[in-house]
Amino acid sequence: MTLRHIIIICAAALAALTAEAAERVVEMQSPAMKVFIPDQPSGEAVVVLPGGGYSHTAINHEGYDWAPFFNARGMVCAVVDYRMPQGDRSVPIADAMAALKVLRDSAAVWHITPTRIGIMGSSAGGHLASTVALNAPAELRPAFQILFYPVITMDRAYTHQGSHDNLLGRDASRALEWEYSGEKRVTPATPPAIMLLSADDKAVPPHNSTAYFEALNAAGVPAAIHIWPSGGHGWGYRDSFKYHSEMLAELSQWLETLR
Repeated sequence: MTLRHIIIICAAALAALTAEAAERVVEMQSPAMKVFIPDQPSGEAVVVLPGGGYSHTAINHEGYDWAPFFNARGMVCAVVDYRMPQGDRSVPIADAMAALKVLRDSAAVWHITPTRIGIMGSSAGGHLASTVALNAPAELRPAFQILFYPVITMDRAYTHQGSHDNLLGRDASRALEWEYSGEKRVTPATPPAIMLLSADDKAVPPHNSTAYFEALNAAGVPAAIHIWPSGGHGWGYRDSFKYHSEMLAELSQWLETLR
């Protein structure tokens, strides 16, 4: 390796460290979350809800690993380690709502435009994100939804059974299942959404997303859906996902349409 190559490598490493240092991380306890604040805020923000079947949170590849992507766009990124239901389905919803409120209450400090705070969720976190988007009061309603291979429905015909049981219980009534099935609750006031998933997802049937897309479209809500032919379930930010670059490009382009 030549001296020139060593200098270039060291310069790149220093630039990376400088960029990392330029971003501030605020850690909070209630709700439990880390807020990644960019050096040059755009006014936009996103609350990130990792998946985990309502039994745990995949906090890294579906949470923290996304912060540099959003910070590079000038977006504040709040990753929530929300509590599990454990018999009380209101608990994770309360944490997600509280995260939205914290961002709105801190808007002036963190240079956020209150009407430009969105929500993102993966898998069961996608169910939580869409549930909040559909049910939040007007003052907390997210500006947009980013949903990765989301659980949307609680209909036993094509839900993710583990998420269903952990959130609602194995013996949930049909009425309760309907209440927590996002595709049945869409209105014209529902925030715009993008869904990103794989056709060969065996854990969460893609029909969750397509049914939600059709409901959004029928209600006149702007919606986009991208289904890659392979990848399975749970890839998040992992670059081992074959279509990682294409996925980031599609998401970036969609976010631009919101500006």
